[in-house]
Order: sequence, then structure tokens, then C-alpha cells
Amino acid sequence: MPNQNQNDDTLIESARANLLAEANHCVSCGLCLPHCPTYRITLSEADSPRGRIAMISGVANERIPMNDRFKLHIDRCLTCRACEVACPNHVAFGRIIDEARSLVSVSSVHLSEKEVDQKKRGLRAVLEHVFIAKPSRFDLIRPFIRLFQITGLQAGLQRLGFVKGTPFALLLSKLPSVHRYRYKWRAVYPAVGVQRGAVALFLGCVARLIDTETNLAAIFVLNHLGYTVHVPRTQTCCGALYQHSGRMDEAKALILQNKRAFADLKIDAIISTASGCGAHLVERSAQQPLESFSAPVMDINQFLVEQDWSEVSFAPLPKKVAVHDPCTLRNVLRAASLPYQLLSHIPEIEVVALAGNHQCCGAAGTYFLDQPEIAESLLNEKIAALTRLHARYLVTSNIGCALHIASGLQHQKRQGCVIEVLHPVTLLARQMAIP
Repeated sequence: MPNQNQNDDTLIESARANLLAEANHCVSCGLCLPHCPTYRITLSEADSPRGRIAMISGVANERIPMNDRFKLHIDRCLTCRACEVACPNHVAFGRIIDEARSLVSVSSVHLSEKEVDQKKRGLRAVLEHVFIAKPSRFDLIRPFIRLFQITGLQAGLQRLGFVKGTPFALLLSKLPSVHRYRYKWRAVYPAVGVQRGAVALFLGCVARLIDTETNLAAIFVLNHLGYTVHVPRTQTCCGALYQHSGRMDEAKALILQNKRAFADLKIDAIISTASGCGAHLVERSAQQPLESFSAPVMDINQFLVEQDWSEVSFAPLPKKVAVHDPCTLRNVLRAASLPYQLLSHIPEIEVVALAGNHQCCGAAGTYFLDQPEIAESLLNEKIAALTRLHARYLVTSNIGCALHIASGLQHQKRQGCVIEVLHPVTLLARQMAIP
């Protein structure tokens, strides 16, 4: 039987071949540079899509070493994929960067290197293993997180000297108030009135703990449009965090578990309320036929836009609502216009686009933990643009973006500027005039 080193060698050669095949499509025209957030901040060619592709090709050809400097510039990529939208040659940069990170991960063939990597990951490794890969556990710890917050422990920990400046402190600063109740998800939520069809809801992982309102709002809206909603108990994390850190095998295992969880349901679609999760599931299904689901995966904005709203009435909302376009909705799903269409159903609403929507907010999965300086710089631009709008609400279709931007608004809140951050479907649900 082949040993682990032989398997790793095979994976490395495969990754090198895949990288070269895709990277060769890049003609180094540079049209992507103005669209790249990291290039705009650092003005370094190595932090541009063109520069990264050149370095990746060099590593794949073994012309340049896979050293710490190479890893730094690869890790600085937000995977926002704005470069793909701008590229005239349709280079699949997202696939290239994922393969490059996979190559870095697999190339750490010595146990000592892997142990060092595990130590560096620390808290994240624990969170991923204990909760992210088994998100139903988030439901169990919600009351304890709530107690942690209302007793002041969350705020107190951030002030301790040995905690300040650590990724743990940054994570605590991003953790919003958790609902006080412990919600137990039902397997089926029946349609209200005449049934039009049936769908399944993909809950995600972190959203189960801190964004229950969005998932419940989605169920409410879908039920009142005539759809029975299934919520499979065995569903898990979508795997995007694993794929974007180069751990392809773990990402694949999660996809296959989700495929089994939704397999036996008689449904029209699998609905995702987080564009990051939805984009990942859609792309994996398209690129890997063996990982495709039994029903199409759809972002909730897309599904709702296609519905008949003629029998639904909405309470007026005479407020200004700013719309943030998540990168996954804008650059991957190419569906950024849909939230605007949905919100137009609400009478008297003033819907405005957030300035700079073509640029990433800096959340990007766990990027805000790995590259805090760049992430905060991008966040500050969003907060400044939002403050100038004087909006009452900001809607965004991705949980990571929502948490990141909401944390940046805390200072404005202390100054008396209250802007609530929520999902478009939550605002729709609140305004639906249901007897």
C-alpha cells in the first residue's frame, strides 16, 4: 500500500498541474489591478491577481521557492474574486488561489511542520473541529454564550492585558449579542394556506448561533408564500472555510455529508440565506458532479425574486435602507441586483446602494482574524460610506459581512448614530402585513 508521503506527492503533482493549466490563461494585461482590494492598499504587484498568478506559476514550475514570503502574499488574498469579473480572459482566479493554498497545505510533509501549523491555528482549530464541522452543537451552547455576555465576561475578557491584541480578543469584539432563547429546529415547517411546493433550508454553521432571526425570517416568508420548509438535522458546515484554507479533503467530506442530508427530500430547491455558503455549494455542485445535490441550491434572494407576490401586502417603511453587496453575491453568483428588487415591494422605502460596493468589506470568512490590518482598513471605508448616507438600516446577504460591518458600527452607536444591520429577508418578514 502507498504510504502517506507517496499520497502527498501525488496530490502535490496534481495540484501543480491544475495550477499551471488555469494560470496559463492569464495574459498579464493588468485590467484586474484596480479591482483588487489588497493591491489598492499595498500598491505591491505581489498583492495583485496578476502578481499572485505569476508567483503561483513560478512555484508550480519549481522556479521559485514556496517560502514564507510566497505564503504571505497568497494569504493576503481575500478571495473576493472581483478580478474574475474584470478579467477579459475569464481566468478562474478563485480556483487558482484555492489550489495554491492546497499546494501549500499538502507540501508540509514533515510531521514537525504540521504540528507547528496546528499550534499556529490554535483557537481556530478547536472551533473548527468542535463546532464548525458539527454546527448543531452551536444550538446547545447558545444559553451559555448568552450568560457569558449578560454577566459582562465578554467585555471583561477583552480588557485583560494577556488577551488584548490577540486573535481571541478580535473574535470577542466581533461576537454580537446572542438571543436569550434556545431554539430547537423542527424538521418540517408546513406551508401556510395553499401549498405551492417544498424547499429545504441550509442553516449554515455560525448563523445557527448568532443569526437565528434571519433563518426564522426565511422560514416565515417561505411558509407564507406557500412553501413547506424542510430543515434536515444532519446538515453541516458548507465547507467554504476549509476550501479557502487549502484543506480540500475536509471541504469535500462536508459537501458529501450535506448531499446525504438533503438527498431523500422531495423539494424544489435548497435555500441558503448566506451568499458565502450558497456560492460555495453552487460552485462545488457545478464543478464536481459527484458532489451535486438532489435539488438546485439557490440564494434566497434569487428564489424569492422569482415568486408571485401579488397576494402579499407590506406595511410601509418610510426609511432609508442602504444595501451592501457581498462579494460572493456580486462576483460569484452575479446576483447583486436581486436584494434591490425584493426590497422594492415595501411601500415608501428608500433603497440606496452603499458606495464602494465593488470593493470587499474585509470580512472574507476568517480573513479579519488572519489579516486584521487590511481587514480593518477595508471596514473603515465601508463605515465612512455608510455614515455619510444617514441610513436607518443596512441590509447585506452574507452573515460574515453583517458581523464585520456591525462591529465597525459600534463607535457610531456610542455617538448616537443607530444603524441596524440585517438580512433583506428579515426586513421583508418584518414588513409583511400578516393577520
